[in-house]
Amino acid sequence: MAYGSYDDDSKKKKRYVVISVSSVLLISMVVAVTIGVNVNNNDNGGDSDGEITASVKAIKDVCAPTDYKKTCEDTLKKDAKNTSDPLELVKTAFNATMKQISDVAKKSQTMIDLQKDPRTKMALDQCKELMDYAVGELSKSFEELGKFELNKVDEALVKLKIWLSATISHEQTCLEGFQGTQGDAGETIKKALKTAVQLTHNGLAMVTEMSNYLGQMQIPELNSRRLLSQEFPSWMDGRARKLLTAPMSEVKPDIVVAQDGSGQYATINEAMNHVPKKKNMTFVVHIKAGIYKEFVQVNRSMTHLVFIGDGPDKTVISGSKSFKDGITTYRTTTVAIVGDHFIAKNMGFENTAGAIKHQAVAIRVLSDESIFYNCRFDGYQDTLYAHSHRQFYRDCTISGTIDFLFGDAAAVFQNCTFLVRKPLPNQACPITAHGRKDPRETTGFVLQGCTISGETDYLAVKETSKAYLGRPWKEYSRTIIMNTFIPDFIPPEGWQPWLDNFGLETLFYSEVRNTGPGAPAMNRVTWPGIKKLGEEEILKFTPAQYIQGDAWIPGKGVPYTPGLFTGNNSATDAAITSSSSSNSTNISPSESSSTGSTAPTSVTNETGSGYTGSGSTTTKSSTGTSSNTSTSIGSSDTATISNSTGTGNSAIVPSFTDSPASAPEISSFTKTNGLESTSPSASPSVSPSASPSVSPLASPSASPSHFPSASPSASSLASPLVSPSFSPSASPESSV
Repeated sequence: MAYGSYDDDSKKKKRYVVISVSSVLLISMVVAVTIGVNVNNNDNGGDSDGEITASVKAIKDVCAPTDYKKTCEDTLKKDAKNTSDPLELVKTAFNATMKQISDVAKKSQTMIDLQKDPRTKMALDQCKELMDYAVGELSKSFEELGKFELNKVDEALVKLKIWLSATISHEQTCLEGFQGTQGDAGETIKKALKTAVQLTHNGLAMVTEMSNYLGQMQIPELNSRRLLSQEFPSWMDGRARKLLTAPMSEVKPDIVVAQDGSGQYATINEAMNHVPKKKNMTFVVHIKAGIYKEFVQVNRSMTHLVFIGDGPDKTVISGSKSFKDGITTYRTTTVAIVGDHFIAKNMGFENTAGAIKHQAVAIRVLSDESIFYNCRFDGYQDTLYAHSHRQFYRDCTISGTIDFLFGDAAAVFQNCTFLVRKPLPNQACPITAHGRKDPRETTGFVLQGCTISGETDYLAVKETSKAYLGRPWKEYSRTIIMNTFIPDFIPPEGWQPWLDNFGLETLFYSEVRNTGPGAPAMNRVTWPGIKKLGEEEILKFTPAQYIQGDAWIPGKGVPYTPGLFTGNNSATDAAITSSSSSNSTNISPSESSSTGSTAPTSVTNETGSGYTGSGSTTTKSSTGTSSNTSTSIGSSDTATISNSTGTGNSAIVPSFTDSPASAPEISSFTKTNGLESTSPSASPSVSPSASPSVSPLASPSASPSHFPSASPSASSLASPLVSPSFSPSASPESSV
């Protein structure tokens, strides 16, 4: 990308950077979120043979690193009035974008009113909601860029990449909603969004190019001051710090919800009507013990909201919506978290629809910089929908059958337990299904010091219902599992394909220093996308670097390790914990392991780079040490972990971005309902069918909502029993 020339004079270089960064960032922002349905759908033919104007040249330079150059150039040329002033160009594009978005909103509403099919109406409404989220993020980002400061350019770039990655997720989720709908509404929306999807990928490409460019320049002034791990985020007031770090007995929440009448409100939704909107201050809701059977949504305007329960087995929000009941996967959720800076402590979230109902989400999280501590997420297929943005989970339990952790967030799970439950007969149980659509997205799942285990009912069928570490929902799926206990029911191949060789060359999967009988890697699949990370590469996936955790996690009353984390709170952990842990349980970081292992004695530096201690991995002994704070160890030959949620099920614990080969395609919009559990071939040669919509016993479908078959009898090259109808890249309507 030609950004111009510069000499060795430092002042000129800095001045050039200011002009270059402000111009390109603002232009790329608008380009990325041009959600216009009809923006330049037709070829404009470009310029005549005459002289190329300065405006056109500037646009060509900006669009140089993009995947869809013509779409980029045509969009910025339209209505630009031959200006070469970047700011005026941005204003023109911004105004055109807003007009197009308004037109799309009107068109969507018209289509909703004309539809008779309930599922189609729901899909259109879902799409409208997601586009509204994209527009809102555009406005917020545009405003922040207006306050552009040289020493904060790196922070601005991080935010832009996070926001653009989320926009891609919004667009894909919109399209996924049309799985199982009647009529041509899905195809109509897909065509309408084609330009918007291309522009979003283009915007991410431009921002990534600028980020790489500035990184190579290594100008000290561009590196903003990093928040020290011991500090509180700037937005957090003194009262909030006390609320989040004090034991529950000392906390005076803003609202108390109690079914027994001891609070201001008996239901959570009643309380939500009194949560302040668009306030940059922490607001705490104490939800007392009880099973709350209601749908709860934390809207985009409800930022800095905190839910504190009486324990993950005592305060539970419960629902039972499912895809089989005619609801889109996105809308099956029991709880939806959209407002940024959300925190949940000592809470349970569940969807009780059961395995027979297919996709049924317990919680969907779109909140940026959200934290979940000592929480439990129970369901079957698609339990935890980590949809987008940055998320941190500590000392939590996630249970389910198929793809029970899925989405396109940048999410880190520290010291969590992944509990496999009994699926339908012959279904496989892939644990993760990450959905990264563009290799430049800053998203992926990281499991640090976690434990994979199975409920007793599942262990009885583990031979016919194989569990896998994960499978690629989208082409650039990314999952890193480090210092985690992997049991014997994870087969030697470890990972499961989605369909044939879909995504196997472009995914990003890595295992680092894991322990347990299922951890040996000698017989793992050898797909091109399987990565072996070096020491420096591993550090990039620690919370401090991967989700910029030092800037927003410390000071929240949550144990936090910014760097490498071996699990079990061993002496080799580089742990940083806040002044107090769980508000209701008062478990200190040193007590979080039921084996009573020693708390870490040293602290990593603010970048989270490096181990303390010997650096050796900690292995799980036959005592079945649990990495979850809310478990206790039994004394049988194979240790039984009683879950704090009190479900009655026990668990037996046995003794960077790759360069895209081609521009990302616009995927079709379906997730299927079942995958055959196939034993992945080391090097599959068959490419995925253009549109997989496999039935439950077929090989993995394109959408995580398919049921994988549990027994790995067929090779990954086997053809699906049902001819796929959707493209594998399509986002599943019903989640994984």
